[in-house]
Amino acid sequence: MLPWEGPLAGRLDRRTVESALLRDNPLGDPHERPVWVYVPPGYDSGAERYPAVYVIQGYTGHVAMWANRTPFRQPFLETADAVFAGGAPGCVVVYVDAWTSYGGSQFVDSPGTGRYHSYLCDEVVPWVDAHYRTIPDRESRAIAGKSSGGFGAMITPMLRPDLFGALATHAGDALYELCYLADFGKAARALRGYDHDVQAWWADFRSRTAFTKPEDVDLLGLLGVAACFSADDDGTPRLPFDPLTGAPVPELWQRWLDWDPVLMVAGHADAVRSLRAVWIDAGTRDEYYLDLGAQAFRREIAAAGLRDERVHFELFDAGHGGIDFRYPLSLEWLAARLAR
Repeated sequence: MLPWEGPLAGRLDRRTVESALLRDNPLGDPHERPVWVYVPPGYDSGAERYPAVYVIQGYTGHVAMWANRTPFRQPFLETADAVFAGGAPGCVVVYVDAWTSYGGSQFVDSPGTGRYHSYLCDEVVPWVDAHYRTIPDRESRAIAGKSSGGFGAMITPMLRPDLFGALATHAGDALYELCYLADFGKAARALRGYDHDVQAWWADFRSRTAFTKPEDVDLLGLLGVAACFSADDDGTPRLPFDPLTGAPVPELWQRWLDWDPVLMVAGHADAVRSLRAVWIDAGTRDEYYLDLGAQAFRREIAAAGLRDERVHFELFDAGHGGIDFRYPLSLEWLAARLAR
């Protein structure tokens, strides 16, 4: 396997979208965003329209990371291309950037970060449909992601069933009592060194090389998600726990629970039942217990009435990281099930 970029059977366009919705966002992050669009082999030689699969990243991810190469593995840009070069029905694949200064947006609209859900749904999707030969219909449009991207993939078709009729979630954030709650005590201990003030840690974090202290990963994740789920109207992130004791603050913790995909299903049962394809997987050793979250989400969509033949559910031997080999599997599965 060559350790450098190889030619694609299809074509990857690196484009930029100027967002009116992200202009003047609370963090001052760029409103001009990269969007990478892959078209499959044969796209340039015909007039056929194609289904589209939107790919969204995990926390701290940004669009350029899809080109990252690790030893003896190809990046998803190349393994996705291999799916279609190998004969899978062609799709347009859209790599969306929703990075923020805190590391991510959870793909939701928030006064703490900006209108990233609306950006995805109301700006990126129409832009792609206007510039590429997609089939502009929910039955021909899917969304996929891992970790925070998997969370975004679970909630977006529930919130916007007019746009997305299929999804793939790889170890998506779910079952928050397990994937988040356990970090509250660790974070409270870490905040002792910052006078129990997460903003003091944030100022320190920005003043030095990132991730050089053991508490950085946990505190960044909790602060960043607080900016998405429990920010005040003025944009100030509110941690969902007492920084002195780590005990949940009920009204703030409830705002996080309101975004738990497991708990959201019942309130969006009609949208869930309408999905034509759902891929769910996770590693059995996931450090955030997202294998259990995957099982809980699978149970809830079944209870909502989504038929078993529309669902692929799988647990496999892995932790949370290094599961990019799963992405082309779900892409091929979705490509065979989207309407043409």
